[in-house]
Amino acid sequence: MQRLWRQQRSIEYREGGENRTVRKLPGMTKYPNIVLKWGLSDSDELYKWWKSIMNGKVDRRNGSIILLDTEGNEKVRWNFFNAWPTKWDGPDFNAKGNDVAIETLELANEGTERA
Repeated sequence: MQRLWRQQRSIEYREGGENRTVRKLPGMTKYPNIVLKWGLSDSDELYKWWKSIMNGKVDRRNGSIILLDTEGNEKVRWNFFNAWPTKWDGPDFNAKGNDVAIETLELANEGTERA
């Protein structure tokens, strides 16, 4: 899985008077897009969400990515906020290969946190 954490920018600021030291102040926080990948299935809910965005209906959603152990118990959860699909990519169809059909959805978001 890709990295979900944010990147905090710092702003350098020179105060008047003694200018030998540059002060650093916190700046804007930037959250990377989340890329979800899964094997082709009967569920088309994520595709329909992307399709509605492409048709001009803004539909931001909150969600979670959950890491499970081998017994299916939740180990870690990451929550994301105000996300919307920016890119959907269907499987590559190659009759000569035996690769698993993979779909990909990229989500822009306005925040992530480890719960």
